[in-house]
Amino acid sequence: MKIGVVTFPGSLDDRDAARAVRVAGGEAVALWHADHDLGDVDAVVLPGGFSYGDYLRCGAIARFAPIMQELVKAAEGGLPLLGICNGFQILCESHLLPGALVRNDNLHFVCRDQRLRIESTSTMWTSDYEVGQEIVVPLKNGEGGYVADEATLDRLEGEGRVVARYLEVNPNGSRRDIAGISNERGNVVGLMPHPEHAVEALTGPTTDGLGFFTSILKGLVQA
Repeated sequence: MKIGVVTFPGSLDDRDAARAVRVAGGEAVALWHADHDLGDVDAVVLPGGFSYGDYLRCGAIARFAPIMQELVKAAEGGLPLLGICNGFQILCESHLLPGALVRNDNLHFVCRDQRLRIESTSTMWTSDYEVGQEIVVPLKNGEGGYVADEATLDRLEGEGRVVARYLEVNPNGSRRDIAGISNERGNVVGLMPHPEHAVEALTGPTTDGLGFFTSILKGLVQA
């Protein structure tokens, strides 16, 4: 299975995401922000970093990249799409996911190994986990606070679209401790922590993040 990994000017976790795809057993395909064609990839990862220098707002310029015009249409048609950190911000700016990511409530950049609880396994990116499973993956952000109005938050909770939640510490002021969400269909997931940094014991605090990548590969095989 071919998993595309998009590189924007300012991306810095694209190689890590590609390696995570390979560790999980998939083929990582490099996609460039100026591409007008997704090729024949089966899913796409928007990696972390500082696309376009985070000018205006995080992800605000990236949403207008040529590749995003193709990705929005493809995701609305069912293509699996995972946005990690800056990728999550881009998904919200592109209106593929509701809400927004704002500056951390402590006004500091946060970098830590973060405990999470998996809240939903009904997405294409989390099916290899169990509901309630606790994992530890790295977190690193300055604008990671997830916000939305109460009606949107209630809808996400009621529809089971909260994918992961912060445990022990809320590192950035995210409403209701939300660390990740999905769209209604479950093919689009945004996650602020970095599972791609927790796929190998040699380099990560755990291998707990690997499940995001094995989930999509298994799901694509079964589809």
